[in-house]
Amino acid sequence: MGNLSLVTIVIIAVNAIISYKGFSDYSFFERYKFNVGAIRRGEQIRMFSSGFLHVDTMHLFVNMFTLYFFADIVVLELGNLNFIIVYILSLLLGNLLSLYFHKDEYHYTAVGASGAVTGILYAAILLHPSMKLYMFFIPIPIPAYVFGIGYLLYSIYGMKKRIGNIGHDAHFGGAIGGFVVTLILMPSLFQTDLLMIGLLAIPIIILFVMHKTGKL
Repeated sequence: MGNLSLVTIVIIAVNAIISYKGFSDYSFFERYKFNVGAIRRGEQIRMFSSGFLHVDTMHLFVNMFTLYFFADIVVLELGNLNFIIVYILSLLLGNLLSLYFHKDEYHYTAVGASGAVTGILYAAILLHPSMKLYMFFIPIPIPAYVFGIGYLLYSIYGMKKRIGNIGHDAHFGGAIGGFVVTLILMPSLFQTDLLMIGLLAIPIIILFVMHKTGKL
């Protein structure tokens, strides 16, 4: 992890440039952030542009730091072009899920690359589910698939309880994007890692069932 490809460097640079533009230009930030009312009026560009804006430098740092650690895994396994496809489709699916759950909240706004980054994270976990992850608050390594499942279960809880000023639905939608697009791009995983695919799909199934039964 951490061996950055040129495509990852470019994505980080674009995020930084656009975010810093937004930090200093309020009208620019307002024009391109995710806003349900504006999107429903036809400003679809916000579905894409909001993924490159951030609230502040810490928000930008956390997203790019996470991308830094997991991007090379996806690039190595899928290649540069497919990495970009996973990143962009995860970004869009994250915002689509946010739009779906907040479609009647015309003043709902959001920014950040979290959906895209979570998509890359979940793609990396799907590609290397047994890799070990170290968390600041847990002194022992955690298998990546355990972290991935736990993270999405927490995202469902966060969506239901609306915990914090966090776009849990965008995170979840991004993860779905990373999961589905990676399987489309590498269908051989169905032959080599079917059990792991099933385990990583559990939170997605739970979300679907909870939504269908009116519990979310």
